[in-house]
Amino acid sequence: MPDSPAAATRQPPAPPLALELLVHGVGGATPGDLLGDPRTVRVTGDSTAAVFRRTDDADAEAHPERYAGRPVPEAYCWSRLTSGNGTRALWLLLLPFMVVNLAHWARPAVPAGRPAPCAVRTYGVLVRILALSLTVLLVAAACEVALDLVAWQCAGSGGCTASRPWLSFLADGGWWAQPGRRLVLGALVPAALTVLLWYLSNRTWSAYESQPPPEGPAAPDPAATAPADPDPAAQDVAGRDPAPDGSRDAVPALGRPGFWYGRRLVARLRAAHTAAGLLTVAAAVAVPTARHDRRAGAPVLEVLGWAVEALLAAGALAVVWVVCRRGRTEARPDHRLDRAAVTLLPGAALALLGAVLLYAGWSRPGWTSAGRLPGDFAFGALMLGQGLGVLALAAVAAHLHRRAPDPAAALHGLGGPAIAVLGCALGGVMSGGVAQRVADWLDKGATPGMPGALLPGPPVLLSWQAAVLPPLLLVLALLAAWFAGRGARVRWRLAETVAAEYPGAQPDRARSRSIAGARAAAALTDAAPWFVGAVSGITLLLGAGALAGAWLSGKVPGEAARGTPALLEAAARAAQDAGSWLIGFGFLLFVAWGRRAYRDPAARRTVGILWDVGTFWPRAAHPFAPPCYAERAVPDLTWRMSGWTGSTGGRLVISGHSQGSVLAAAAVWQLPPPVRRRVALLTYGSPLSRLYGRWFPAHFGPGPLTVLHREVDCWRNLWRASDPIGGPVLPGLPGAVDHGPLADPVAYGRSARHPLPAPLLGHSDYQADPAFAAERQSLFARLEAAAQPGAAEVPCGPDGPEGPDVPEEPGLPGQRFSKGHPQQAAPADPPGTAG
Repeated sequence: MPDSPAAATRQPPAPPLALELLVHGVGGATPGDLLGDPRTVRVTGDSTAAVFRRTDDADAEAHPERYAGRPVPEAYCWSRLTSGNGTRALWLLLLPFMVVNLAHWARPAVPAGRPAPCAVRTYGVLVRILALSLTVLLVAAACEVALDLVAWQCAGSGGCTASRPWLSFLADGGWWAQPGRRLVLGALVPAALTVLLWYLSNRTWSAYESQPPPEGPAAPDPAATAPADPDPAAQDVAGRDPAPDGSRDAVPALGRPGFWYGRRLVARLRAAHTAAGLLTVAAAVAVPTARHDRRAGAPVLEVLGWAVEALLAAGALAVVWVVCRRGRTEARPDHRLDRAAVTLLPGAALALLGAVLLYAGWSRPGWTSAGRLPGDFAFGALMLGQGLGVLALAAVAAHLHRRAPDPAAALHGLGGPAIAVLGCALGGVMSGGVAQRVADWLDKGATPGMPGALLPGPPVLLSWQAAVLPPLLLVLALLAAWFAGRGARVRWRLAETVAAEYPGAQPDRARSRSIAGARAAAALTDAAPWFVGAVSGITLLLGAGALAGAWLSGKVPGEAARGTPALLEAAARAAQDAGSWLIGFGFLLFVAWGRRAYRDPAARRTVGILWDVGTFWPRAAHPFAPPCYAERAVPDLTWRMSGWTGSTGGRLVISGHSQGSVLAAAAVWQLPPPVRRRVALLTYGSPLSRLYGRWFPAHFGPGPLTVLHREVDCWRNLWRASDPIGGPVLPGLPGAVDHGPLADPVAYGRSARHPLPAPLLGHSDYQADPAFAAERQSLFARLEAAAQPGAAEVPCGPDGPEGPDVPEEPGLPGQRFSKGHPQQAAPADPPGTAG
């Protein structure tokens, strides 16, 4: 008897779909590469970042019966967020801003139950002040080139303008020949640079920071009990939200609903930095003009000069107040904008600049330009302020680290100050390089500042900064040689034991040395903090020496050493010449790289890799830094996981490689707890602990990662000893998350299963390892079992917490370190104590 329609409706429903969401790492990957099929279709997203599927899987939700026992693969491609069109090449100008922004996030963790709001707030304020000084430095360098070298020195020298007809209108006695009017014309260059920085920041702010997170808090939302405008210090302590009762809960900072929504702060900082740039241009024009008026004894113009300088000082104080007033608001998405600061501050600065240009353009017969503009003091004050700011930042960081010691933190908690030193040094090299290169070009090969030179040249301090480059490079070479020797010794030691890890393999000296070399090179990553610390310390000392030499002598190094012993004089002259050449060559190389990146997509992808690593973090300190792509990528992933699981009721594994694992973890943190318990996390080649945990312990230290491990349904991580980037994520909990080190290569020599030599994979092709398929299958099996009513809990991992049992064969190593990193790990912080 045929089945009735009623009987047909009683058939068991198809099991819910399973989805594997793949997230690539640095350098990007095409959808076809990720999905293993050239025929792909975009499911959701735009030309910048999107989710793709294979064409055959586009309608998977309508036919779940086709996917019984296997997941639907889906790929999130985000590489164009950092390496899109040719304008990305302009981001190279923003490299110092990016580096100093990283210093904000390298703050040490704060212990649980012992908040330090004053210290944390002071740390943030100091980094923001250092970031502001870099903006002033960049604009001041543009003023040095356009106003001092070109409009003041060259245009005021007949010998310089005689060979440059395009400057003759500034020196032929015409309307533009007066120094004040030449300064007005030159001021258009740094003003245009400031406007360009504002434009880039505003454009990317609209595309990145203004991406709203999913509705609904990912953690207990204190907004209902918090005041309308909470204390900024209360929102930046220990990386946790204040609970309604005033205590600190265990939600890490990356789980706060407003963490990836920096719209309000970036708008405030953009307004302040734009105003600072415009005020810097105004000061570069107003100060020499007011000094001339005071010497000339013109009462009206003298009063105007004093008024202009007073307004400039008031504007500077307003900028500093806006920068220091408020930090990040992360407890909830803050949709408000500070209209007064965002609109009035840059508008008032622009109006003041216009008034200064009118004041300087007033006719002053008899005024002639000689020597340099008063830039020596300005550049020296900036450098001194940056040095003192870094030292103060180091003191605050050391205080925070003592409150919650973390042996794994880079440089014992001083990673942030070390990064800040590098950012300031990059700014100094770029500004000095531009000024030195232009001065050499204008002086026709002579050394500016030396006897016989046509022009006085840039401020003396910039010449001293160039002179310290050769000794700095020598120290770097010695450090590199020391680390290379150390790596060679490690390689030699490892080569003696490699063959023993592969049962039944015949030792091969060349093969063992190749494998040991890959592991030794990968281990150098763990020594990177000390290399960075040494470079930062030496840079700080050499910078202090350059500042002291410039202020005490008032001459360029070659002239300051005149009359000293012959060896010292020759060394000073050689350092000055070599430094000038090196800094000029570096500037030309930088310009050539930017030009190539603008025209060549392949070179632009290379630049994009740099931004992949450096622009993960929001712009919390510098609004002109390259935009934070994670403020687009993390909401994309969170929206996709929440929407797909909610509409289908299916189970999902988010699978991230390299930097993609960082995005995946950040997105899982943002999920509402009910969704988070239905999602599993698979990471491989992950820098979460090895790089991010060391350099950014407040957000990726053992505490936050332990909390993530406990809150997600299941998390497995694969790593290799030959991987220079990835490593275990929770070495303090052996086997709980980490599976590794995986065998690399999978076979030592030739065998029946591997007749050809197996390659060393390092950081790539984790999917080729048998453990990858086993871990992925175990995650889906666990999620499926958990969805069944009354089902017993399935252990996380193919064979429980010990990791998968991969059978051995002759020539294949057993997974003898599956319980985590073989070396002794530092004890983990209590969960939730690090931001």
